[in-house]
Amino acid sequence: MARQERKCDTMTNIEREEIFRRLTPAWCIGLMRDCLSQLEEGKAVQYLRTVTPLPSGDIMGYMPAAVSGAFGAKVITVFHHNSEKGLPSHQGSVLLFDGETGTLRAMLDGGAITEIRTGAASAVATDLLARPDAEVLALIGSGAQARSHLLAIREIRRLREVRVWSPSLESDTRFAREMGAMTGLPVRICASAREAAEGADILCTLTPSKTPVLEREWLKPGAHVNAVGACSADARELSGELVRDSVFYCDSVESVLAESGDYLIPLREGLFGEEHLRGTVGELLLGKKPGRTSPEEITVYESLGLAVEDIACAEALCRPTLLGR
Repeated sequence: MARQERKCDTMTNIEREEIFRRLTPAWCIGLMRDCLSQLEEGKAVQYLRTVTPLPSGDIMGYMPAAVSGAFGAKVITVFHHNSEKGLPSHQGSVLLFDGETGTLRAMLDGGAITEIRTGAASAVATDLLARPDAEVLALIGSGAQARSHLLAIREIRRLREVRVWSPSLESDTRFAREMGAMTGLPVRICASAREAAEGADILCTLTPSKTPVLEREWLKPGAHVNAVGACSADARELSGELVRDSVFYCDSVESVLAESGDYLIPLREGLFGEEHLRGTVGELLLGKKPGRTSPEEITVYESLGLAVEDIACAEALCRPTLLGR
């Protein structure tokens, strides 16, 4: 094989700044559509993450997956008090290996990929489940994922207003100033999660909270919720009544049954049965499930975050024709 035809002759290291420059929200939304469709079709393989508790009380996660022509894993740490030190809570690396030889092709900043692809995957779900006329976005949380979700969702809906609330007024103020300037959209700082939620068309919960931050009675008919922050069986951001009254979709059924407190806790409480989990975004993309069936339905997308999404982004960034972008 000629040298120029090889997929990768040396290991590539792609840093955070380069990922943010190249992996635009619009491009990543397309990658997530393809990735989630291929996962449903069996063309990509997703494995459950392994979570290791650390002596500090924080966690380290190992997340493997395989896509066509490549496989790999994201190794990530989650330190929720890092914001006090001016550091992101989620840090790590994505390791990409060649599918034919097992050679390590690249190491990429995991935090940057996680930030961008999570918002992009939520945008795919929002495009499928939110009302076409949705125009008011509420963000519960004002960190990196709030930024990512705003930038992605504005690609698929014409937003008129953005609302933000978190426990930190300082963070909310910074977010409103920076993202208002970046997007040209009015960003309103709210005094409570309830104020942000009432009347909103699209809501994103983006917090490390282990107890509900969003209640059923705050949501108007036809609202869509992206539940993103809770990623363990003992944590939830949504009240049981909200989940009970929603049309509930997810990124991975296997992940929900193992890791989603938003679903598992009210299931154990007897608020609904196992049939309440309608299916996956991949099934929606392939037309296997109907999604929203009326303008009044409340829809929920439960995002656990999939390694296959990370590997799909890494593989795309490392395609030989794109390495010089």
